[in-house]
Amino acid sequence: MQLHELKPKTQSTSKKRVGRGGTRGKTSGRGEKGQGARSGRKYRPAERDLYMRIPKLRGVKNLRKSHPAFALNIGLIAKLGIAEVTKQILVEKGFISTIKQPVKVLSVGEIKKPVTIAKGIKISKEAQKKIEAAGGKIE
Repeated sequence: MQLHELKPKTQSTSKKRVGRGGTRGKTSGRGEKGQGARSGRKYRPAERDLYMRIPKLRGVKNLRKSHPAFALNIGLIAKLGIAEVTKQILVEKGFISTIKQPVKVLSVGEIKKPVTIAKGIKISKEAQKKIEAAGGKIE
């Protein structure tokens, strides 16, 4: 048999839909008794908790997406009038909820006074240029 001699199947087989009576006999392909034979077929809490722990089966949420990065604009830094930007200060001011939440400084707005950006805070290239032009520094 060559590759050019292959032909598609004339009739595609559809998925077996069980539990609807008809020609499959007494139990309609669901077996005798038990959870699989009942309607609904829901998992008990112990099995559900097990499935939620396994990444392949709808469990294990991505923690990075659960805490989106807080966008801190340069204009907001200038308006606050702070000389140093750290995560601790942002928590105290109420901008972020925890120190673990990621923060990124963006270049929206203008800044005139020098500002120090602490380690652990991401910064865009344009924002870095603006801060260094105003005499600030990034640690």
